[in-house]
Amino acid sequence: MATITKGRLGQLHRAGPLTYAMLGAVILGSAFPLYWTVVVASHTNDVVGSVPPPLVPGGHLFENIGRVFDQTNFQLALWNSFVVSGAITVSVLVFCSLAGFAFAKLRFRGRNVLLLLVIATMMVPTQLGIIPLYIMMGELGWAGGISAVIVPNAVTAFGVFWMRQYISEAVPDELIESARLDGCHSLRIYWNVVVPAIRPGAAVLGMLTFMQAWNDFLWPLVVLDPDNPTVQVALSTLAAGYFQDYSLILTGTALATLPILAVFLVLGKQIVGGIMEGAVKQ
Repeated sequence: MATITKGRLGQLHRAGPLTYAMLGAVILGSAFPLYWTVVVASHTNDVVGSVPPPLVPGGHLFENIGRVFDQTNFQLALWNSFVVSGAITVSVLVFCSLAGFAFAKLRFRGRNVLLLLVIATMMVPTQLGIIPLYIMMGELGWAGGISAVIVPNAVTAFGVFWMRQYISEAVPDELIESARLDGCHSLRIYWNVVVPAIRPGAAVLGMLTFMQAWNDFLWPLVVLDPDNPTVQVALSTLAAGYFQDYSLILTGTALATLPILAVFLVLGKQIVGGIMEGAVKQ
């Protein structure tokens, strides 16, 4: 009986041809926009509008890359986006993990009310705060510089909520109490106990934060000087004007996508590990 049950379970867990076909279709559908971006970026604009359109890469990729850097200050835009996204990601991971640890494992008066207020800020549209935030940046003398993009995004309500939930599940209360009995104070518990346990969750939050900061367009467009853009603002400059050069636009888009892919490759193992760990807990 046990052998029969084991055999049936093995059949249930074995992927069939339909499963592989569906997975292949999903992968192709997900990868095709990126492939099409590279194809268009490697052709001239007149070839892109031909019928049928080209389906294989051409030989004008490096020429189009040179045009991107000639028409906009794309090198400065890439550097600004690296600095902004990296600083925001590090700041969010540090401060949100600290706040999440406090909300999850420390007992203090008003904890639930404060957490509710933090979550409530997620329901306020970003556009409502642009004018007062811009006035504040002007009063501080930061308008036009990248510090005006970094500081307002140094902590996010989503990051605090995410880390609070992850720490509640990943760090047992018994482990915290054992560390206190050994004489550890709260900061040492955070560094030696909490941080090693939340690496998968922190990797996911870091990836999401980096992507959000890298793709942010509205606030950098408002607060930065035109000669000090981020990548998304520089891409909007390439798309401006009466004539649309799609090969030029998608060349810039392809260059702007490479850092996101690099971050995913670096954090991919931790992200998959965090997803699998959550699936096992469920």
